[in-house]
Amino acid sequence: MTILCVRFQLPPMDEAAFPGLLGLLEEFTPVVEALPPDGALADLRGAERYFGRSAVELASVIRVRALARYGVDCVIGAGPGPMLARVALREARPGVTCAVPGDPDAIAEFLAGRPVSALPGVGAATARTLGEYGLDTLGRVAAAPLSTLQRLIGAKAGRELREKACGVDRGRVVPNAASRSLVTEQAFGLDELDPGRHRRALLSAAEEIGARLRAVEQVCRTLTLTVRYADRSSTTRSRTLKEPTAHSAALTSAAYGMYEALGLQRARVRALALRAEGLIPADRAAHQLTFDPVDEKVRRIEEVADRARAKFGPRAVMPGSLAA
Repeated sequence: MTILCVRFQLPPMDEAAFPGLLGLLEEFTPVVEALPPDGALADLRGAERYFGRSAVELASVIRVRALARYGVDCVIGAGPGPMLARVALREARPGVTCAVPGDPDAIAEFLAGRPVSALPGVGAATARTLGEYGLDTLGRVAAAPLSTLQRLIGAKAGRELREKACGVDRGRVVPNAASRSLVTEQAFGLDELDPGRHRRALLSAAEEIGARLRAVEQVCRTLTLTVRYADRSSTTRSRTLKEPTAHSAALTSAAYGMYEALGLQRARVRALALRAEGLIPADRAAHQLTFDPVDEKVRRIEEVADRARAKFGPRAVMPGSLAA
């Protein structure tokens, strides 16, 4: 096991510690890939040789240091590659590192009984399509003919899915910096089942993100939605916007699109978070002009609303559905 997938259990809205936690990982290896808002991949091949300890042993040291320095616990998965480490993370618990063995037969056994959705990149729609044909576990996918998978989900996707289900991990850790971002989280007092309330929370989050971006004269290229569930698990989806924007209506539309694509139905949701990433100054972004008078009117109203909020407070102007 040479790759760690770490998820820091940061309290809501407490992201100031994230760069420091990434720096903690970089004390062991320079090959660290940030996975905002609270995760990272770390390649420990060199660290295992340098420190004379296995990746699982180093994971224990990382956990202790995160607790001692930042008061933040973490869950850690370990595996021969990034994909397998991510799968292991789903089974990990605080204080216990879940490790995928390096032997091919042991990898196949580890994956066999897990649902298809356990693989990174397999969304609800793909899992649902495969499930309709009885391919609901990775073991069944690995045993299925390649031609069947390609007919169901496409040639490239079918080939990649079968490789992953068989334990073939071609990924690598790509060092990066935590992208500049703005985030807001809408937590529910009780685990919320009502999709209408989920959408209302998304509207509030998108309005807040848009107002904060416009206040600092920036726009974002990407919007990320994180849904946190009652069992402490979470789902994260990202969408690259058609053009960099701080327009609340565009952010709301993107957030609704990601939410609908998850097909949550009656999921017990504890919190919803939106993150605006890839921030750049607004004066450096191109805006596609339209001849739609409604769009131009909405943008002018938005400008007036921003001035009112700056003078009278953030709740001075808001959508009618949020005022109740």
